[in-house]
Amino acid sequence: MKTAKPAATADKATSAHSHEPGHTHGVSQEAALTLAEEYCRERGEKLTPIRRKVLELLLNSGRATKAYSLLDEMRQIHPGSAPPTVYRALDFLLSAGLVHRIESINAFTVCHDLTQCQHGILVVCQQCGNVTELHQPKLRQALVAQIEDSGYRLASDEIELKGLCAACQALEAAASSKESGTPVAVK
Repeated sequence: MKTAKPAATADKATSAHSHEPGHTHGVSQEAALTLAEEYCRERGEKLTPIRRKVLELLLNSGRATKAYSLLDEMRQIHPGSAPPTVYRALDFLLSAGLVHRIESINAFTVCHDLTQCQHGILVVCQQCGNVTELHQPKLRQALVAQIEDSGYRLASDEIELKGLCAACQALEAAASSKESGTPVAVK
């Protein structure tokens, strides 16, 4: 979730933020929603009840979530919800900078820091959908410079890397050891 603080600290400039269910950046879900409402109000926009609910569902998820999964959850709360309802809310949340669209898996996740004008680099677990935001401006600038030197222009501010998170690596190692009968050291 975004925080409406004016500037990032030096420590935050090279930090990584993993998305955890119900909490974002050490802030409770309710506090995160309040911050989002304040942020929207400061921008002259409104976090309507539907937009707020979609954001809340993403906060609850704690990982990248597909629009139709959000729609299924919305229908449990508001039975008449249709795809345009969720997509319009997601479009707003994207334009407000409150969520990221993870292109590689066509899903959405909460953005955790309003202090970053450009959202660093997103690392996406290809197994479970966990997303970590890396805020390393110098690394991002170097990468963008290399991309531009190669004659390309980025189509979006989001830079995604695919990987396997530590939890999924551990599960994979445990499954592999089970098959081979070899015990696995747990870190």
